[in-house]
Amino acid sequence: MNINFTLFAQAIVFAAFIWFTVRFVWPPLLRAIEQRQKTIADGLAAGERGRQELEAAGKRAHDELARARERVSEIINSAEKRDGQMLEEAKAAARAEAERIIAAARADIDQQVGKAREMLREQVASLAVAGAEKILRREVNAKAHAEMLDQLKKEI
Repeated sequence: MNINFTLFAQAIVFAAFIWFTVRFVWPPLLRAIEQRQKTIADGLAAGERGRQELEAAGKRAHDELARARERVSEIINSAEKRDGQMLEEAKAAARAEAERIIAAARADIDQQVGKAREMLREQVASLAVAGAEKILRREVNAKAHAEMLDQLKKEI
């Protein structure tokens, strides 16, 4: 065997192997690699979209929490105002009730004072008649002197 022929035959076989590889093996490998690159790129893009959506959801949650805090603050302020109003209404009602009770008590006191004065007048008139009777040692007719006793009552 000749070394030149062997070298030449190996070169032809190698060239045929390269042609076969480029023609039949290389395109499916390139398609598989390109498909894998596309899948990886899609996964990275989906991951980026997910990260952006997570940030947006976090921002929305933060905004919603801020709105909820504002609403809670409004509700608390409203409740405090209503509490103050109810307290003032209760105080006003209590004052009105106290004034009504005081007015009724004053009217009752005035009535009792009037009755007491009338009773006192009658007792003073009776005492005056009794005293006059004792002084005169004779009986005074109360019916006969009723006008005089009424006048005496008015003076007292």
